[in-house]
Amino acid sequence: MIDLYYWGTPNGHKISIALEEMQLDYQLFPINISKNDQFQPEFLKISPNNKIPAIVDHDTFDGQPIAIFESGAILQYLGRKTGLFYPSAERQRIEVEQWLMWQMGGFGPMLGQNHHFSRFAPERLAYPTKRYQDETKRLYGVLDHRLQDRDYVAGEYSIADMAIFPWMLRYDWQSIDLNDFPNAKLYFERMQQREAVKKALAIQV
Repeated sequence: MIDLYYWGTPNGHKISIALEEMQLDYQLFPINISKNDQFQPEFLKISPNNKIPAIVDHDTFDGQPIAIFESGAILQYLGRKTGLFYPSAERQRIEVEQWLMWQMGGFGPMLGQNHHFSRFAPERLAYPTKRYQDETKRLYGVLDHRLQDRDYVAGEYSIADMAIFPWMLRYDWQSIDLNDFPNAKLYFERMQQREAVKKALAIQV
């Protein structure tokens, strides 16, 4: 059994999607970030950076529970644990890892800043808003180009897609018109049709 410490954010969705895709048993522990649950001492023991998601796996390789934070690390762990969506052949694994890192280092953080300055900042500041909206559009262009001759970013469906897709769910917050990125739009629609994705996104907390 895996304990999932979760809230319904893009990073939270990554792990619920992975757990559903891999058909792993898990129980949900909501961490309400709007009430600062992530700063509780009990959660800090599991996630030292006070961020969701985090997991505790009780069915491990050595019989001892293991706590893991950082969504990318969790995805890699679950991929290794199950042998699913994370190939063992080095060339194919590199394809997955570089797009996972692209999401972790760019597509997530830049879109997150876009969300902040476009929607949540106490005052609207033109320079950072434009900066992050422009970078968001550039990153969607990178994704669109990558998908011009393949259905998924690494060829076969993988943990990289599980990481990327949830950040597209709020394209309307990002001043993005998916019609400007036709390959990314088809990818978005393709991901939405996966049964495990539907189940993960239906979680209510």
